[in-house]
Order: sequence, then structure tokens, then C-alpha cells
Amino acid sequence: MMKKFILIVCGSFVGAFLAFMFFMIAAMIMSFAIMGSMSMGGSKNSASVSKHSILKIDLGTEIQERGGQGSLDMMSMMMNRELPSSLGLNTVVSAIENAAKDDKVEGIYLECNGVSAAPATLQTIRRALKEFKKSGKWIAAYGYEAFTQSDYYLASTADSIYINPVGALDLHGLAQVTPYMKKFLDKVGVEMQVVRVGTFKSAVEPYMLEDMSDANRLQQEHYLGAIWKEMLDSIAADRKMQADALNSLCDSVVITLEVKDLIKNKLVDKMVYKNEMEDILRARTQVDKKDDLKFVSPETLASSLEDIATGDHIAVVYAVGEIDGSAGIMSAGEEGINSEKLSKTILKLMDDDNVKGMVLRVNSPGGSAFGSEQLWKAIQDFKAKGKPVAVSMGDYAASGGYYISCGADRIFAERTTITGSIGIFGVIPCPHDLIENKLGVHMASVKTNENGDMGAVGLKLTPAQRAALQNMVNQGYELFTKRCADGRHFTQDSIKQIAEGRVWDAITAKQIGLVDDFGGIREAVAWVAKKANLGKDYKTQNYPGLEDQFMALLDKYMVTRYEARLQGEMGMLYDWHKQFQRIMGRDRILCLMPEAEISL
Repeated sequence: MMKKFILIVCGSFVGAFLAFMFFMIAAMIMSFAIMGSMSMGGSKNSASVSKHSILKIDLGTEIQERGGQGSLDMMSMMMNRELPSSLGLNTVVSAIENAAKDDKVEGIYLECNGVSAAPATLQTIRRALKEFKKSGKWIAAYGYEAFTQSDYYLASTADSIYINPVGALDLHGLAQVTPYMKKFLDKVGVEMQVVRVGTFKSAVEPYMLEDMSDANRLQQEHYLGAIWKEMLDSIAADRKMQADALNSLCDSVVITLEVKDLIKNKLVDKMVYKNEMEDILRARTQVDKKDDLKFVSPETLASSLEDIATGDHIAVVYAVGEIDGSAGIMSAGEEGINSEKLSKTILKLMDDDNVKGMVLRVNSPGGSAFGSEQLWKAIQDFKAKGKPVAVSMGDYAASGGYYISCGADRIFAERTTITGSIGIFGVIPCPHDLIENKLGVHMASVKTNENGDMGAVGLKLTPAQRAALQNMVNQGYELFTKRCADGRHFTQDSIKQIAEGRVWDAITAKQIGLVDDFGGIREAVAWVAKKANLGKDYKTQNYPGLEDQFMALLDKYMVTRYEARLQGEMGMLYDWHKQFQRIMGRDRILCLMPEAEISL
């Protein structure tokens, strides 16, 4: 027996050692690959900008909140494949601002290839482009294959819009499509036991109803209409069109129109092939036809955004993603807001004498009620030190995202931001009918107390248990609305009138007092700097520090490998343990969940 134990231990040690050696070798390969990719085409952040340069913004990518957050794929790196492409919103905005001030940069070229970003992110970039034009420099936009609606929202700021002779342009308005699953759940024998507060808290509707409620339809029509009007008016103004005429055009399946009709309707200015577009840019920058264009990337032109600030500065703290994930615990490498870690970051900044104020950048659809409360408390502690706090809302600051925002001294949002959704709910799936009647499995229960088997798989909540959970949700709603009332200096009753889980567009949210000003991070930082008496030459520093991508990948791999080993060696015991975690941890957590995203 002892001999077998020693062999098992030795085998585990050898396996772990080999895995460690593999990753050390892989780390070296990855390091060389990263350095190689940085050196190809010139080191981005250190490349100099020459005369007659053009800031080229390739819109065939995803726009994230911060530059440098793209995940690394080990196999792609080892096989020398191209790295995942993404741009940081802060990088793009900083590059546009610097391009306006740099005499060696003559204009901006938007290459439209299907950008992935929500309306508020696009509006931030659009505002920066509009500000850039005040410098007297030009903006040109080109659609090689097709302008998506998101592309065109940005391209409409350009002095000239060019399109491939066989290209296309898509304008169709906004839509939100939600699958309702009540009939399916009934067929398979699963009941979603829902407790909630808020008539408009619609995230649970697909489990409860066969079709959309009147309340949910009302709120979606309102905020989609407001956001679309903002986008439509902006495009129409820049293209010197009537908004009503443009909106009617959007109903004509624009993507099917020939290019000549796009020109006739003033949506684009000229059709050119790619090489002709390059010749146009050469003429604009006085570059000989035989020479290459002098493009500079946003990464090259952006200020060094992640350098460590020295002396007095404003902390820009990013709260991006779902709060604590659906299970309350974020896995290694998983995107989202870890409330415990972020709270610690804020409390450290609170005690840092060099930090004179904070801008909390919130781009979150919500998440854990518990995690939201912890972040709210950390922000209040920061304010108690006499340091001003402003919130800059991104694409979403709803539910838990609004919970962590409501206590700020000032709230800024883009006009196309989605916010509010002040409500709370809990969902406990019960597959009783599936297990008992369809599969023929009877769940026998032995318990010492009346509610000892509460939450067990296959057992329905009793009326008393459901009432207890509803009471818990009611208490959570009371706390949520109190936090909002105190933070916004309203009565709790007045907050409840605009709460009920209702989602608002930021334009309406400002009218009803949930938002103070329109703008982005720059405007929020300027407000904090003024409140903190920092003058015009203030500095900023982004927090938390960006995670080392390789170490995150290594950590994620090791966790996955460890769980796989446990599953192999412990079999059913492991399965039971994970099932217990799911039922007692995830399914009983009350969450402020995200709403469905807008489809562009």
C-alpha cells in the first residue's frame, strides 16, 4: 500500500515538473514571438512620426475600454499567427487628440472594415473626431467592402466618404431581439422559480412569459428610440441631410442600393478602388506616387497611457464587465469586475497622498448585489477622505453598474449610454417535472429541519420558502433604492418612481436626475481636477494595472489542468462537489443581471 502511495506521489511530481518545464519553454517562445511582432513594422510605441504623416484608424477591430487588454492565444503565438486585433478606447481618443496638435500629422484616415463597438463607445470616438476637425485638418473615410452602421456613424464625421465601386453601406436602425423560453422549459419540465422587485426588471421575463410584457416593450421602445434619434441626428447634420429623409432611407434596405444611388442620396461622396484611394491620400500629403504613404497607428501616436504617474494625480479606475461574474467568483483570465480586488485598489488609492481625486470608469451591465455593495462602500470611504469622485459611464452602467455609480459626486455619461435598471431579482431553476415525471427519478429527502432540503435539485420551493426569498429580494431593493436616494440627494420614494428595474437612455436619465452631465473620461477628469484645485497641468494614472497576459494564461491553464485531474481521480465525488457548488453558490445568489445588448 505504501509503495503504491509513493508511486502515485512520484508520478504526480514528475507530471507537474514536466508541465512546468513545458511552460517555461513556451514562455521563452512566446517572449521571442512578442518581441518579434513588436519589431515588425517598427516598434509601435517608440516609432517616430515623420512629416506628411496620416493617422490611420483601422475600424476592422473591436474597441475595448483600455489598450493592451487583448488576450493571448498560446498556439497562435507559437505558430507565428497574427495576434488578436483590438484597440483601446483610451488609445484611440488620445491618438486623435495628439494628431490635432502634431504638425507632422496632416489628417486622419478611417479605414472602415466592420468595427465592433456599442453606441456610447462610438460616440466617444466621434466626439474626438469632431474636436479634431477644429484644428483645420482633414478626415477621409473609405469603405473597401462595406460600411457597417457602426462604421458609418464614425465615417459621417469625415470631410469626404469614399467607397469601393462594388461596395455597400448598411443603415437599418436599432433592434433588440430576446428569445422567450417559457414554452421550451415547460416541455422539458424545468420551472424557473423567480423572485424579483421591479415591473421593468425584464431579464427574467424569458423564463416566466411566452412573449414580451407591455412594460418591457415600452422601455425598450423608449431607450432604443432615443439612442437611434441621437445617432440619426448626428449623421444627418454632418451629411447635411434632413433627419426624417435619412430615416425614411433607412427603411429601404440601404445595403442593397447600388453605389451610384448611395452617391445620389448623399450618403457617400465618391467611388474609388483601393489603389485610387491611396493616390488620393498621397496627393493630400504631397507624397510621390512611387513612395509609400506615411501611416501612423493609434498606438504610435497615443500618449503613454499606462506609465506610472509621479506626484499629485487623478486616479482613473476602470470597472468594466459583469460584477463578480454569474457565480460571484471570477476565473483566471476571465473578464469582469472582481469586487474584492477592485475595492482593495480603491482603498489603497484612498490612503495615497498623491491621489487627489478619482474618476470611476463604469462600463458594466450589473452583476452581484453583494459585490456592488462592497464597491459602493469603498467609494464612500474614498470620498470621506475629502477627495472628489466622478463617474464616467461607458456603454452600460445599469443595475449593479448604477449601484456603484450612484454615490459619486458627479456622474457623466454619453448620450447613448444605457443606465438605470434599479431593481433586483433571483432565479432558482427547478427540474422537478423533468426528473420525476419524464426521467422517472424520484428524489427522496430526509431532513432534520423544515427547510433543510431547500435548494436541492428536483425539489420545489415551498410557499414559505418562496415568501422568505421574496422578502430577501425586497430588502435588497430597499437598500438599493436607499443608496441611490442618498447618492443623488432624492427621497427614496422619488427614486422608486423611476426605478422598478427600468432601463433608461442617458438623455432621459439626465432629465430625471440619474445623470448630471454628458461627456466621457476627459470631461470627468477635468471636473475632478477643478474640484481638487489641481490647475490645468494635472496628471492622470489608470488603475488597476494591466494584468500580465502570459501569467494570466498560465494561471488559467494550471487551474483547468488541476480541475481535470481532480475529475479524473475523484470521479463522481468531484461531480457531486461541483453540482453542490452550483446549487448552493450560483443558483441561490441574487444578482442584478445585464439586459440584452443592442444590435447594431
